[in-house]
Amino acid sequence: MTNNLSKTKNKNLNLPNALAMFRILLAPLMLWFMIDRGNPLFDGWHSSWLDYFAGLIFVIASVTDFFDGFIARTWNQMTVLGSILDPLADKMLVLAGFIGLLVLDRASALAIFLILSREFFITGLRVVAVSEGKDVSSTMAGKIKTVVQMIAIGFLLMNWPFGELLLWTAVFLTLYSGYEYVRDYFKQL
Repeated sequence: MTNNLSKTKNKNLNLPNALAMFRILLAPLMLWFMIDRGNPLFDGWHSSWLDYFAGLIFVIASVTDFFDGFIARTWNQMTVLGSILDPLADKMLVLAGFIGLLVLDRASALAIFLILSREFFITGLRVVAVSEGKDVSSTMAGKIKTVVQMIAIGFLLMNWPFGELLLWTAVFLTLYSGYEYVRDYFKQL
């Protein structure tokens, strides 16, 4: 039994899981640069530099999202822990980005409410589905919506044109992919 436990622990100690953990740690750091602009540590900094640092952290975290999945599939290092950490890291990064954008008054509260409501609902549905032994794999629409959400956050964070359009595109894709999850869940009943 101890041997099986150590095999499980060793299997979870892999690069994809480490990258997901790193992304989890980057989310609050990014949020800090976005919302704590009155911190004495930032005295003398122009607000655009805080945007740049938050944006750099966001890009690094987003790139690790691609690589942890790619490495896990390519090197056959997919684990149960990784299947929990990866979406958790994604949600934390997106949540940090959206909270920061609300504080900075750069994003529609309604759009963010719709996105986060869908995320919480589908996360709950996935927990129920897994407990019932149902397949809850990400759909292509779910993967695309994550990418569009991240691009929208990046554009809004940097105050680039079309950020609001990208955000509402992300809302549409988020709600559509949520519909797909619900539809697929009920098909399996």
